Amino acid sequence: MSVSLRESRAYRADQLFIERVYGDFVNDLAPDSTGVFPPLAGLVMVEGEDDLQRWLADPQVQLLTILLHKQPAGFAVVSTRRGSGPQGDATNPFRMTEFFIARPMRRRGVGRAAVRLLFDRFAGEWLVTQSRRNAPAVAFWRRVIAQYSGGRYQERSAGDEIHQRLRTGPASSATALGPANPGSAA
Repeated sequence: MSVSLRESRAYRADQLFIERVYGDFVNDLAPDSTGVFPPLAGLVMVEGEDDLQRWLADPQVQLLTILLHKQPAGFAVVSTRRGSGPQGDATNPFRMTEFFIARPMRRRGVGRAAVRLLFDRFAGEWLVTQSRRNAPAVAFWRRVIAQYSGGRYQERSAGDEIHQRLRTGPASSATALGPANPGSAA
């Protein structure tokens, strides 16, 4: 399987792909139909276009198309707002702002491979957050983060969110954050 990442800013076709799958992305944010996004009903594409333009305009956001065999399969939005220290600031880590794999591409290892590429590309401290209500997302992130980090990450619950913190890149095994602690309070 050939999974790769590409800067979405450089390819209008990638931007059109993101606009096309945005409705599925929003629906996946609340898979139990909790009504978390009622203002978006009927306006998903307009909201998606607004989000896309905001992502494209922000120099501290990396909008990346996830490719499977050089064809768009998903997208990731990474906030690269960092501290000024040589390793970045642990209180201001890289953040996985959005992550989506198109439905026909799921359960093939595309998401797992894309996460590995993202973590390797942006080496340092990371924060990944999911809604507790989105059980498939929580399970996915727990699994891929545990595999990537060898179980060396921290997990906290904060309100309706699950937060995982980990260190990525070549130094990740030497500077572990400690074992995971799912379900602990922040």
